[in-house]
Amino acid sequence: MGSFSIALSGLQADTTSLNTIGNNLANLNTTAYKEQGTTFEDLFYQQIGTSGSNNPLQVGVGTRVSGTSTDFTQGTLLPTGQPSDMALSGNGFFVVNQNGVQQITRSGDFQLSQAGDLITTSGASVMGYPASNGVVNVNASLVPIQLPVGVTQAAQATQNISITANLNAAASVGTSFTTPVTIYDSLGKSHALSVTYTKTGSNQWDYSVAVPAGDATGVPSNNTGTLTFDSTGTLVSPTGSINNITFPTLTDGASDLSFNWNLASGGSPTLTQTTAPSTTGFSGQDGYASGNYSGFTVDQNGVVTAKFDNNHTQVVGQVAVATVTNTQGLVRVGHNSFETTAASGDAVVGVAGTGGRGTVEDSTLEQSNVDISTEFANLIVAQRSFEANSKTITTFDSVTQATLGMIR
Repeated sequence: MGSFSIALSGLQADTTSLNTIGNNLANLNTTAYKEQGTTFEDLFYQQIGTSGSNNPLQVGVGTRVSGTSTDFTQGTLLPTGQPSDMALSGNGFFVVNQNGVQQITRSGDFQLSQAGDLITTSGASVMGYPASNGVVNVNASLVPIQLPVGVTQAAQATQNISITANLNAAASVGTSFTTPVTIYDSLGKSHALSVTYTKTGSNQWDYSVAVPAGDATGVPSNNTGTLTFDSTGTLVSPTGSINNITFPTLTDGASDLSFNWNLASGGSPTLTQTTAPSTTGFSGQDGYASGNYSGFTVDQNGVVTAKFDNNHTQVVGQVAVATVTNTQGLVRVGHNSFETTAASGDAVVGVAGTGGRGTVEDSTLEQSNVDISTEFANLIVAQRSFEANSKTITTFDSVTQATLGMIR
């Protein structure tokens, strides 16, 4: 009898709805899980005649599931304190590669493999743009993000020093003032460089750059000279930089120390002469000792920066973020991941904070957007609908039994 098939279609549709609700509740604590909903539609109708006013008389034959929609509303972002955890604040998905297949995910509970690969909990590689010499190439093909775990960063000899200082114009001739700067040689050993200024006349100071006695046995070059200021206290000579200050034959066996002293920043001299006391505002250089990998950070644009215990950092890549035209067309493949389809359109990959993509929040995870109170309300409705369809079947059964009884 058609009556049974009508009720059966209702039971099947309600079963799908109950399964969907149950899956939502089961994933209440799943990272970045997106709640699903079930929608129904009626089936075709049988026309059994017309009324006296020629209106059609139709009888329906049941219902079916017309679709399952996904709510991509962002879940709550909670800090975790784990640098490998990431969340997207706004639109977009992280790009991962599972066994050669590109997938996208909102779940940023990433991990570091023993080899330093940034991976998902299911082992998929987190994809991004590569960096060379600390510069990210966003025009290159995506590659797995890899951190230099267990790597010792080689030392870098100082190539440039910078000093921001004021020399006291009211000081008497012969007065000296010294700025210390710690620099590094090619082996990573530090040297306590000193820059001494000695007033020799009105608006003139001699400078002398030196390293401690015993650090270098060769004769230094370009390490002495004269600084000349105008009547406003602006450095007029030398300008730009003092190049190739050299200390040869270092006693530790490193290469000769040779560096430039930058005397300007943004076009303005960094040394001035006023009647204020002689002071050093800043001294810095670009060398560093060797260091071991100690961790990493991710900024809002997804740039991944490795940290070393020598207080030096190095950009190693940038996490890719993808968007799709129709998120409802995505297909779930498990492990908190999606794949694109013809309905969703291809993933448009770029970097966070551009093209409508959200920003990356480091040490943070996105929570499930399932609302437990809403799900319980939906569960009650689905249960009542299932019971009603069950009651329809028992009623049809009673009618069938009565009909058979008439035959007897």
